[in-house]
Amino acid sequence: MNHRPVSIKDIVNAIVPITRFNRGEASKIFDEVNETGAKVVLKNNVPACVLVKPEQYNAMVEALEDYALFLEAEKRVAGAAASGYIPAEQVQAELGISDADIAGVQVEIE
Repeated sequence: MNHRPVSIKDIVNAIVPITRFNRGEASKIFDEVNETGAKVVLKNNVPACVLVKPEQYNAMVEALEDYALFLEAEKRVAGAAASGYIPAEQVQAELGISDADIAGVQVEIE
């Protein structure tokens, strides 16, 4: 995501009055969203919605989902007792797995 300072011009250019939609300018507004990344639609001088590119929306939703998972993991770690953990060596011994068996194994964590 872009982290440059936002200017007054950027803010003004991001505002779209609902009357532009009423005048049939939806296609042009969508082109502007594609160029700038986002537009805030005002109805009676109050923000009614935010238009963003689908890629940006998907990135935001994914970030929210990742954050929710992070919070859940933090909660579980905080509530876990040290006595509840099993050392990796014990698990490997119980399963008959050696360090050589898992050396070089690629694991992808999502």
